[in-house]
Amino acid sequence: MKISRRSVLAGAAAAPALAALGTGSAQAGPLRTAPSGSGLRVGVGIADVTGPVAENGMMGYSSFDQVAEGLHQRTRARAYVFADAADSRVVYVCVDTCMVFQSVHDEVLRRLHNAFGGAYTERNVMLSAVHSHAACGGASHDYAYTLANLGFQPLTFQAEVDGIVEAITAAHDNLAPGTVAYGRSELTDASVNRSRLAFDRNPQRDKDYYPLGIDTSMRTLRIAQNGADVGAINWFATHCASLTNENHLISGDNKGAAAYFWEHDGEGVRYLDGPPSFVACFPQTNSGDMSPNLHLEPGKGPTDDEFENTRIIGERQVRAARTAFAGAEPMSATTVDSRVMYLDMANQVVDGRFTPDGQQRRTAPACVGAAMAAGSTEDGPAIPIFPEGTRNPLVDALGGMNAPVPNWLADAQAPKLVLIAVGLLPPDGWVPHVLKIQILRIGDVYVVGGPAEFTIVSGLRIRRTVAEELGVPLENVIFQGYANSYSSYCTTPEEYEAQQYEGGSTLFGRNTLPAYQQGYATIAAAMRSGGDVARGPAPRDLSGFQPYFGPQVPADAPLAGRRFGDVLVQPAAASAGGRVVAEFVTGHPQNNLHRGGTFFEVQRLDGANWTRHADDGDWSTKYRWRREGANASVARITWDVPDGTPPGTYRIQHFGDSRGGDGSITPFTGTSATFTV
Repeated sequence: MKISRRSVLAGAAAAPALAALGTGSAQAGPLRTAPSGSGLRVGVGIADVTGPVAENGMMGYSSFDQVAEGLHQRTRARAYVFADAADSRVVYVCVDTCMVFQSVHDEVLRRLHNAFGGAYTERNVMLSAVHSHAACGGASHDYAYTLANLGFQPLTFQAEVDGIVEAITAAHDNLAPGTVAYGRSELTDASVNRSRLAFDRNPQRDKDYYPLGIDTSMRTLRIAQNGADVGAINWFATHCASLTNENHLISGDNKGAAAYFWEHDGEGVRYLDGPPSFVACFPQTNSGDMSPNLHLEPGKGPTDDEFENTRIIGERQVRAARTAFAGAEPMSATTVDSRVMYLDMANQVVDGRFTPDGQQRRTAPACVGAAMAAGSTEDGPAIPIFPEGTRNPLVDALGGMNAPVPNWLADAQAPKLVLIAVGLLPPDGWVPHVLKIQILRIGDVYVVGGPAEFTIVSGLRIRRTVAEELGVPLENVIFQGYANSYSSYCTTPEEYEAQQYEGGSTLFGRNTLPAYQQGYATIAAAMRSGGDVARGPAPRDLSGFQPYFGPQVPADAPLAGRRFGDVLVQPAAASAGGRVVAEFVTGHPQNNLHRGGTFFEVQRLDGANWTRHADDGDWSTKYRWRREGANASVARITWDVPDGTPPGTYRIQHFGDSRGGDGSITPFTGTSATFTV
């Protein structure tokens, strides 16, 4: 049935559970509707973060067999800057990657400091990822997250850092007087709980808040400049895993698709023609146990076609976000604020206020459990555990992964069956343990950033903790997972006991969530009082030893009797719903990522001129690369002609680059014969 939108941003305390919508969700009181915009400035920006699309491991499933062979859609960073009358600022960024790793976070902040001094810092900059499972791998300095990639890939790292900094810079330059409104809608057919057995172990109060076992809330910030809408941030919890580990094309998955669909909005806008007039992002919240695979099997649901599922789940998010956007109400406050703290999650003493039994407890060094090794049957495997006899040169270079599990650590992690004590592997663990927690205030909304995949009840408990400390309604608090760093999962203590995939992936033990709650309570209290908190320990720097054992790009050679740019397969005429195919002799895509550009254009004849109609950033196109022999490469470009495509004469133009024996890179262009639509 259709559920009415909950009131948000109330000035009064939240009503009891079961009062809202007839669904068990907590409802806030009436929204204050005083005009916003007095002294508020907003800015939006977007940039390309696409890394190597060929012969590089992909990030998300950590499958050794999932190596990139091309590109479905370019991945983007979308940035939003908010500044109040006192020029306090916060920056929110959403990136079409799998995670934002500490390595990327630190380098982005270093470059922002070089460009802007103290304007943008670790305190007021939040970097988040959509968690696409079709992203480029290799950006992390934490070895556990580059095992399947065979090490650190500088091309991925640089593309992500460059693109994020460019997006923030664009948003900074775009600052103008503006307003922000907040809306909410319900979305019930874009997610399913993949760990219901664990969810059902939670207390009834938590289950009542989520009567369907899923987080149905779409929460949207509507951003305008001088009365014109320029952006939207649309939080919804569903894994960005519609594409399976059988897919080898780089993509932003369902959330990247959602952003593209709204930004284009049927108007044929090309990113390469300049920034879109409207920048929409679709970040995650507490999506650790939320799957888009509605039939609880990879690539299954709502159809059996993974790309069709990606489109459908993306479009459903757009529809829900538009509903929230249309009903968004202005904020009463225009204050901007931020707080940050670093926690050593391997060694937290947790007060009984935050533990289920009221007793003081501790966290423990990170460990991978048997349930994590087994993987998620609904979405696919995660960190690979190597069977006997399997060799990985990165593991060998690091000295192996056979650290003993002392009895005290096994006890501290119980009932997890510990397979690998990743937190004890040299030189300082293979996953981060000093982690950033953060709260941004944007008017009446508080965005709480956490560096892991939090289940829906974990996110709910953190929101409750923050709302209580701040003295604000629960609906004013938005939880943001996958923020600033990455440390696998976070379940509730009750869910941890079940040792499903998410529990086995909760690295720091049963008290991980209570430790986070304690930290958030501290910074929320400081934000309410106007005070500050100690920064905490510094994250470690592992940049000094980052080997890569993946394939090296050799010199290119064209196919025998051919030149670079020659057309091997000419396109044929097509109608809407048909597919156009062209193949070109090309060089290796790692020679030039064409970040901010494109590997090809579908061009339409307009009078005497050829104009770009589609490119490798569009939903309707795919760019596939394949090796022929030892040194030759072929680019296969497909265009699924959408409904509404104007009839006319078209051609496909490919932009490639070849590597000489001396390492020099030479660009070339190939142009197909014309065809009609």
